[in-house]
Amino acid sequence: MNALPKDLQHPIVESLLDLSIAEDLNRTGTVGNGDNPCTGDLTSMATLSPNTYLTGRIFAKAAGVIAGLPVAEAVFIRIDPDIEFHAIVSDGERVTPSQDLAKVKGFGVGLLAAERTALNFLGRLSGIASLTRKYVDAVDGSGAIILDTRKTAPGYRILDKYAVKMGGGQNHRMGLYDMVLIKNNHIDGAGGIQAAMDKVRQLYGHKYPVEIEVRTLKELESALVFMPTRILLDNMDLETMRKAVEISNGRVPLEASGNVNLKTVRDIAETGVDFISSGALTHSAPTLDISMHLDYS
Repeated sequence: MNALPKDLQHPIVESLLDLSIAEDLNRTGTVGNGDNPCTGDLTSMATLSPNTYLTGRIFAKAAGVIAGLPVAEAVFIRIDPDIEFHAIVSDGERVTPSQDLAKVKGFGVGLLAAERTALNFLGRLSGIASLTRKYVDAVDGSGAIILDTRKTAPGYRILDKYAVKMGGGQNHRMGLYDMVLIKNNHIDGAGGIQAAMDKVRQLYGHKYPVEIEVRTLKELESALVFMPTRILLDNMDLETMRKAVEISNGRVPLEASGNVNLKTVRDIAETGVDFISSGALTHSAPTLDISMHLDYS
């Protein structure tokens, strides 16, 4: 049985889980002493009877928003399909210190072999969800939507963006393949916004959503002629953003990007932009402290 929700049932996610387990347990058999590489959890295999059956709890050691419980469960059942994993809270839920997140039951060797990898995923994704929720709360009532970026850990893109959604944010493009984003280098390389748009329309027509990045109000006016899906205001100050909102007058949704942090995000939202994107959601989120305790009594 696949513990992952449908939006995470992707070959990249499956491969990442397998790779993370192989990395910790040397399941590839490529590291070891001489011709006899060791695999598995050496300490647990030496200190626990293979028949030792245990129950345990996974709990938060800090307040935050949880994301990744199905991912943690998938790690446990990959180590031992007979492990029982019962989530007590749901992804996207706020939790408090010492609050139980899940119960686990199974042979101790398997539980301990899965522990660190499972908690690594759970802590990372919960950290992203928790930071995202802070941004979402900071702009509450403004109408602005918080977006992520492609500044994710390599291989973690799908999981990182899932965590952003669990924190109340929305996803920008998943990769280079699902949206046309005409940025400064494309504009300069093509010879201007019009030349870039002409090339995009010639090749793709209206098959993909198109966003144009602009640096000045003059570029904004040039981009508005083409009525793209969205226009990205790149590193504009607050006053310039307010003028951009006036000029656009709701014709095209505007996204603010650059110098976005928890101190600035509310002021940016109050300029009237529709979206605010921040790479910090995924590249600077601290891991949420989560632990597992097994009952040996």
